[in-house]
Amino acid sequence: MSQCILLNADYSYLNVVTWKRAVCLISKGKVEVLSFSKTVMKTSGGILIKIPAVMKLIKLIRTIYRARIPFSKKNILIRDGFKCAYCGTEKEKLTIDHIIPRSKGGKTCFENCVAACISCNNHKGSRTPREIRKHLNVKPYQPTISEFIRLKIKNLGINDVLKDLNIF
Repeated sequence: MSQCILLNADYSYLNVVTWKRAVCLISKGKVEVLSFSKTVMKTSGGILIKIPAVMKLIKLIRTIYRARIPFSKKNILIRDGFKCAYCGTEKEKLTIDHIIPRSKGGKTCFENCVAACISCNNHKGSRTPREIRKHLNVKPYQPTISEFIRLKIKNLGINDVLKDLNIF
């Protein structure tokens, strides 16, 4: 595991940091390690360093929570699980497709955009799914911050570590 979970002093999720950043925070005395991973790094001087899996800040950092996830191609792809909304393929490069095309008054928002493979997006063109007799495999929606945190933790494979610590 090359990434570490960083928790605030009140055990709320803050971020995921690289193992190099984690070691820097430990050496500066800014974090307390709650759990170590099985990964061990060897420095050029021959010193063995255990890489942390979960760390907690010593001082509380006030965070300002945004009300919504910002709209971006990356966030659309994460929301749709990196699968085409029409054919379900994962292997091709994905693009963003407007369900109601912009040429027909469709807006660029989470509720009107889905991930689509290039062939499905080109086939659809500036028509609606009903006009080409295709249906969506996903229902587009505005994702929440907690959903993205849950997905990030699941994709990193650290659910079990957090459950063992009774944090998540």
